[in-house]
Amino acid sequence: MDSKLFDLSQRVAVVSGGSRGIGQAIAELLAAHGAHVVVSSRRAEGVEESAAAIRGQGGSAEAAVCHAGKTDDIDRLVKQVTDQHGRLDILVNNAAANPYFGPILETDPSAADKTIEVNMRGYFHFTKQVGAYMRDHGGGSIVNIASVNGVRPAPWQGIYSITKAAVINMTQAFARECAPNNIRVNAVLPGLTDTKFASAITKNEKVLKNVLPLIPMGRVAQPEEIAPAVLFLVSDAATYVTGVCLPVDGGFLT
Repeated sequence: MDSKLFDLSQRVAVVSGGSRGIGQAIAELLAAHGAHVVVSSRRAEGVEESAAAIRGQGGSAEAAVCHAGKTDDIDRLVKQVTDQHGRLDILVNNAAANPYFGPILETDPSAADKTIEVNMRGYFHFTKQVGAYMRDHGGGSIVNIASVNGVRPAPWQGIYSITKAAVINMTQAFARECAPNNIRVNAVLPGLTDTKFASAITKNEKVLKNVLPLIPMGRVAQPEEIAPAVLFLVSDAATYVTGVCLPVDGGFLT
């Protein structure tokens, strides 16, 4: 196999929600393979630390504050990156919200609105804006971080599961229409992963005891086990891959 298939040198990547967890692991891996990574999140301190860590490992990275649910923030970030670097080759939509964990019939409207704002509207607008740039500049690759919950809704995660189902459909819609413009759009569907985001499950022994038997591999994933799927999808190893929604879930969906 050509070792250059995974070489991302000279490419510019934006990773939303890149300051911790799965997003941080993705940003670090893309940088390790040569990409210049723009680490974005809504908190300046977190993205600065993440970008500095990548640079400390010999990679190329910069921090950018961006609330992934705010269209003005997204527009500003896309313009900033393209003006500064003259290109934007990779977008990873990873930022997500899940403020409510409980019965779906008791979902607070404000929690539902926040989840939809980031997980659906934010992904859509980010993909639309970056996709339009890629269309006019030779193409690129976009990866959405969805979830196994988008295929199999989880108890007490109703609105989150609904938004992740939308991300799966959104991925396929963009993939079909953008393929003629040399833009590949795919999704990764992580299973339960050991992150702060999933701590309502991973740190609750009673809940975790009920969940682990549903995972054939019998354990929770680490963020570093999710990131390689993204590397594959944005690399030249996947030049004929678009519209794919790839589970990385220890066999949960089998």
